[in-house]
Amino acid sequence: GPDLEALEKLCRQRSVRAIYTMPTMNNPLGWVMDLPRRQALVAIARKYGVILIEDGAYAFLAEDPPPPLATLAPECTVYISGFSKNIAAGLRVGFVAAPLPWVSKMERVIRATIWNTPGVMTALVSSWIDDGTVVRLEGEKRQDARARQRLATEVLGPLPRVGHPGSYFVWLPLAEEVRADRVAVALMREQVSVSTAQPFATSAHVPHAIRLALGSVAPDALRQALTKVRRAIEQHTDC
Repeated sequence: GPDLEALEKLCRQRSVRAIYTMPTMNNPLGWVMDLPRRQALVAIARKYGVILIEDGAYAFLAEDPPPPLATLAPECTVYISGFSKNIAAGLRVGFVAAPLPWVSKMERVIRATIWNTPGVMTALVSSWIDDGTVVRLEGEKRQDARARQRLATEVLGPLPRVGHPGSYFVWLPLAEEVRADRVAVALMREQVSVSTAQPFATSAHVPHAIRLALGSVAPDALRQALTKVRRAIEQHTDC
């Protein structure tokens, strides 16, 4: 999880208003923050009057995770998630759970920006929550994600990687002599699209690493793509 000592030092030095975090199934690293660290993060937020913004987009992939920050500190946490990850990419419906005193302000902001989601989509999601479809689909996706992670472990072999056995992504740190952008370009020529660390970096130093998304293709195509990824990294490492 996040470096809590560095976070508290920052809160002492600057007027931090909010902390954005994905404590359950972080993207792109896949970690799940344990309960003691969640409690420590909550303590920092309360001590310095900081708002916690908890992103739960991938939380459904974790089996028996610790309680959300929103249940540990409901008075200062905004929990956000949606249904494009756990049901279907085209279902662009999200939701927010926030402290009651903040709800009216958030409603005004929503109306001033997107106004509302399409009524048909909202009704569809509500129906699927009520009849158990959402729970069923989440269970199926958890099984699918674990199968894809096992495939990635098999194909990528000895390559260093960071991830969670139940996530849909893998983080591949590269050796010092390997340039992530060159690996990405080489894979693009092989019709395999990967992301470098650039979009995820929050500091001036961007690590040489690539992120793999495992859930967008059929298993056979995924095996072929992972084979190309391993070959490209090994070739650039040898150089």
